[in-house]
Amino acid sequence: MVQAKLRLDEGLRATVQLGKHTIIVDEPVADGGTDQGPTPTELLLASLGACAAITCKMYAARKGWALEGVEIDLKMEKLKAADYPSYSGAADFINEFRQRITFKGDLTQEQRERLLQIAGRCPVHRILTAPNFLYEELVLVDEAQAGG
Repeated sequence: MVQAKLRLDEGLRATVQLGKHTIIVDEPVADGGTDQGPTPTELLLASLGACAAITCKMYAARKGWALEGVEIDLKMEKLKAADYPSYSGAADFINEFRQRITFKGDLTQEQRERLLQIAGRCPVHRILTAPNFLYEELVLVDEAQAGG
């Protein structure tokens, strides 16, 4: 199980505790934040790219391939579902993720193509494309202060 604990600070700035790591998440000044950290959406996009790069590096190392580095340019765009020809579901909007991946090192074209396939199978990619269920539970102030 992966866990995180978040506390909303001043304005829209949030401090996120992930094990022994602390991350500041914020919104741009134009949106009412203080721009002291990435937005939640930017953090999601960074997680996808980092996971793809790490997964490819680990796969190449197991195979003994000469992968020296991975660079990924990522974009995410929210689009009207009606304007997206390959979508036929009931949602009003869809999110399109794009990754432009460069593999550095003395690799064959076949190795590069295999690494591209592996990038599309990283754990974060699988999380984003799998069915997901989200549950929110209201904790009363007295319960939170009691630790329960």
